[in-house]
Amino acid sequence: TAVCVCFLGVCGGEFSILRSPQSVVFRDGSWPIPGERIPDVAALTMGFSVEEDLPWPGLAVGDLFHRPRATVLVTVKGVDKLPVKGFSYPIENAVPFSLDSVANAIHTLFSEETPVVLQLAPSEERVYMVGKANAVFEDLSVTLRQLRNRLFQDNSILSSLPLNSLSRNNEVDLLFLSELQVLHDIASLLSRHKHLAKDHSPDLYSLELSGLEEVGKRYGEDSQQFKDASQILVDSLQKFADEMFNLYGGNAVVEVVAVKEFNSPLSRKTRSILQASQPEKDNPYNLAYPYNYDYSVIFNIVLWMMIGLALAVIVISYNLWNMDPGYDSIIYRMTNQKIRMD
Repeated sequence: TAVCVCFLGVCGGEFSILRSPQSVVFRDGSWPIPGERIPDVAALTMGFSVEEDLPWPGLAVGDLFHRPRATVLVTVKGVDKLPVKGFSYPIENAVPFSLDSVANAIHTLFSEETPVVLQLAPSEERVYMVGKANAVFEDLSVTLRQLRNRLFQDNSILSSLPLNSLSRNNEVDLLFLSELQVLHDIASLLSRHKHLAKDHSPDLYSLELSGLEEVGKRYGEDSQQFKDASQILVDSLQKFADEMFNLYGGNAVVEVVAVKEFNSPLSRKTRSILQASQPEKDNPYNLAYPYNYDYSVIFNIVLWMMIGLALAVIVISYNLWNMDPGYDSIIYRMTNQKIRMD
């Protein structure tokens, strides 16, 4: 059960689907996805309602009764395309966005259970966790000092990852590698607490990686270091996607957003997810949304209640129409006998 938060600039990029279950159907095509609607894609794949219809042909109507137990969204800064396996779509009008609405819906509907809501940007030392499953991920490295120390432990990825032209002695390279270490640690922690992946509450993972962008600034995008880092990142993302997909029993969506740079400054409101949402300003025409996030719940309650009442009326009417007069109530029979006696 996972949560992710990403920010995009107006410069464009690519939205890729690395893994998805059979209940979520993505179509193969080059349809551009508006950057501001990526949160709606995540919400719809998880079975939540959105405020406006999404007329995007890349996402088809899947199995409405089997929704994925997790959504994993990884944002990679510094490159507008990654050669990953899966469906990829260009991003049109990429603007800053977040998945706070999805995280809020998960926490509201499953607050008594153990959903995982994890938003993490390692290079910026920004972490956001909500829910009863927080204790599992408390050991994650979130500060730059923790990230560096984690890399030089015995069980780090440095012992198995081919560095090629990257160096253990360069701070920029270590920052890039530490983000890959975080991916490995998330999958490792979840594998030791598999009950979180088997419960009924959906999870949301949001990871933002900017190490590749720093490598490009340090060495140049035509350098061998940048090429090696890009290939290492693609391999690590694919491995991470496979691990998360398998941990959730093939019932997770793993997505990657690649964006070259942010046109607007990266900002995020620091508020608790328990905080009540502030009412939005009235629009000039005082128009309400066609439905809210509880629409599907209310619709199902009303629909099945009406069907049940209709069936009850039909059954009762049928039995009354075909009632045998000989089996009338005792009051009717006593009344007839008294009339006959008189």
